[in-house]
Amino acid sequence: MDPTERVPLGKTGLTVTRLGLGGAPLGGLFHAVDDGEAHAVVRRAFEMGLRLFDTAPLYGHGTSEARMGHVLSTLPRAEFTLATKVGRLLREGAPPYPRLQTANLFRDVPNVNPVFDFSEDGVLWSVEESLKRLGMDRVDILHIHDPEDYQDEALTGAYRALDRLRREGTIGAVGAGMNFADVLARMAREADFDCFLVAGRYSILDQRALPELLPLCVEKRIAVIIGGVYNSGILADPREGATFNYEPADRPWLEKAQRLRAVCDRHDVPLKAAAIQFPLAHPAVASVLTGVRSVAELDENVRMFRFPIPSDLWQELRAEGLLPEEAPVPVA
Repeated sequence: MDPTERVPLGKTGLTVTRLGLGGAPLGGLFHAVDDGEAHAVVRRAFEMGLRLFDTAPLYGHGTSEARMGHVLSTLPRAEFTLATKVGRLLREGAPPYPRLQTANLFRDVPNVNPVFDFSEDGVLWSVEESLKRLGMDRVDILHIHDPEDYQDEALTGAYRALDRLRREGTIGAVGAGMNFADVLARMAREADFDCFLVAGRYSILDQRALPELLPLCVEKRIAVIIGGVYNSGILADPREGATFNYEPADRPWLEKAQRLRAVCDRHDVPLKAAAIQFPLAHPAVASVLTGVRSVAELDENVRMFRFPIPSDLWQELRAEGLLPEEAPVPVA
């Protein structure tokens, strides 16, 4: 596969490369990253031909946006597609959100905490603050970020603000990003979205987006960007203690990942190569994101994206019951 192939982002008029750069690790997800390494990753991604860059206020509590913007603001703006997210404002003195202790996810973050706000005014404040951190005058895609506990407010408040920005031509696409396929399906039915960022729910390990969400996206021409192709670590190395969905993996998920690796080993294919290539076979999927914290990791993921995979591997995964029959697989 060619990671630099540019494809349309659904009905938006925007284009994205088949592989994009995800910004969560550049915000210190699980491990601290220094400014110099983060800047080098963004620069290297652009030099390699990647043209989709995704970030969010949550990632490192503003750090990821600032680091991406430091490099991207010096590059030709028309040559890349930039996505960030709304729904969290960064505020000093705010308590951590009780269900998601982000201080346990991101390292070396500024002294601010994300505060959920899916109101129209909150979204407009979020956009303004993101642009300052990015050093940009516009972004191309705005995703409503993790609204699973605020669905009604997201649809009546945040969506209304983003729809207005889209109609005014300020942004090119309205999206939503989360790891709850059922919530995204509701949004697809109730509003006019251009794209979704589906995190961890359409991977070689976890296909919960397959039965309902992805067919809806095909029907409504909602382009899908896939994040979390390694399911927060388990598909990079399915060992004891590996993380799935940002927590230590339960035994059934770990055993399934180990069975996937065993099949890949029999075909001399790295599990990471199968994981990063699998989602793109679905007609709803435009791009996958690679989240890395070093240039070496980025280079490896691009190599995995290009790694030749024989069709026999996919056939064996189906025969072993590890992939459903209805899941499209890449063509060798």
